[in-house]
Amino acid sequence: MADLSSAPAVRVTGLTKRYGATVALDALTLEVGRGEVYGFLGPNGAGKTTTIRLLLGLHRPTAGSAELFGIDAWRDPVRAHRDVAYVAGEPFLWPNLTSAETFAYLEALHGSVDHAYRNTLIERFHLDPDRKIRALSKGNRQKVQLVAAFATRAPLLILDEPTSGLDPLMEMAFRETVIEAKQRGQTIFLSSHILSEVEALCDRVGILSEGRLVDEGTLAELRHLSAQTVDVTFAGAAPEIPSLPGVHAVHAGENALRFEVTGPVAPLLAALATHEVIALTSREPSLEEIFLHHYESGSAAR
Repeated sequence: MADLSSAPAVRVTGLTKRYGATVALDALTLEVGRGEVYGFLGPNGAGKTTTIRLLLGLHRPTAGSAELFGIDAWRDPVRAHRDVAYVAGEPFLWPNLTSAETFAYLEALHGSVDHAYRNTLIERFHLDPDRKIRALSKGNRQKVQLVAAFATRAPLLILDEPTSGLDPLMEMAFRETVIEAKQRGQTIFLSSHILSEVEALCDRVGILSEGRLVDEGTLAELRHLSAQTVDVTFAGAAPEIPSLPGVHAVHAGENALRFEVTGPVAPLLAALATHEVIALTSREPSLEEIFLHHYESGSAAR
């Protein structure tokens, strides 16, 4: 039997899913290391939820494979998913059960839970365990899913839009819980539309567009490949700056210019040296700007 102790938490190889003539996922290949928080981004319809359903063994791949800790998610689903907890973007639970009864039922299905930690999470997320699910808002039903999943202490947490319906205070509670899980060495595969959340929590990010992985890396790596923004304010009217390789300029006010710089910034600084500059700021692109760059590029290509 193969030694699976060194296998990554998630390994996806050439994973493809077609629904008739529609290609939902196109030869996706990625790995998520043990103990890593991996952010999975993409616009609606990019293939994120399809990927998660394939990881969970809910759908059969058209081609390729998906492994969890070295075990094929489709061919050996029980073994592959015994160390996995999942939070869906839409919290469909049993309406006639209370939250406490839901926890008990899910515990019986999963087989293990940290009761003390579950109680901590119930308090952290301000959840009343005695209310029936049908009486809860979407946000509170989402809290039930989150508490149940994190309380398992599962080695792999697959989270699909986990903060959908949560208010900002509860989003902070979620972030605290993810950090605790990471400190315990758990792996988290996080699909989210909240880019600030991904930026704050994730070690690496993968960006999906039209079923294909179009970029992947740490935030530092992704920023290195993207333009930095330089804002310049002049003492008088903004001058005409000659065209420079890798530099795109736009007016940002009567006395200001904004430059998007790809590559070294030295040529721009040399061009500015002959003008009276009263303020200059430079910043790296945010994750939102990186994401929009890929999204808008894909839209333009179509």
